[in-house]
Amino acid sequence: MNLDDRQRKIVFAGLVAALAAVGVYLTVAAPERATGGPDDAPTAAATAPAGPASPPPGIRTAVNPEDFDVYRLLPFSRAEFATAAEVAQRFVAAYATYRYDEEPRKYDERLAPLTTEQLRGELARAHASAGLVAKRRADRTVATGTASLDRVRDIGDNSIIFLVTGTQAVTAGGKETSENKQWAVTVVRDGGSLRVYAFEPADAGQAGDTG
Repeated sequence: MNLDDRQRKIVFAGLVAALAAVGVYLTVAAPERATGGPDDAPTAAATAPAGPASPPPGIRTAVNPEDFDVYRLLPFSRAEFATAAEVAQRFVAAYATYRYDEEPRKYDERLAPLTTEQLRGELARAHASAGLVAKRRADRTVATGTASLDRVRDIGDNSIIFLVTGTQAVTAGGKETSENKQWAVTVVRDGGSLRVYAFEPADAGQAGDTG
């Protein structure tokens, strides 16, 4: 098609206007896509996990014995494991510690942060038994407990059983005695904390996971 000068000028002007419009559209639309488009990669804050992975993340690569993280295969993180061990050890020591001249509620207060509500209630009732209180006062009993972590007996999805040896030194009726006893102590997740759910002599055995 042959165009005269006037027609060519009109077509050229139209092309310039069209290209300008496209440029304006791209300039305005690009920021909108950069900040609000559905294909955008999520930010680190949006994808950061709220807590330890559960179930554990597992190991897909070849295992390196020199750099093996066993906690990636366990339902408890390293920090949770350490906290559970501390709770088990402190509990056994606190359980064996009391004295004749303190109110039973003091014993309950020491155990409160270490035990589930149910276990705490059972221990508090036993410790406050009228007969035991009277005997401790008559004998002027003072008992001091310490504890040694021995090993892990079992690990469940929501529990860890530790074997803990408790040593109780007792002064009563003018005599001093000492006794060692190994306990199986079950620590569970209880709300946002780790607490002792149950314990018994280690040679009696103990069911582990509470679900």
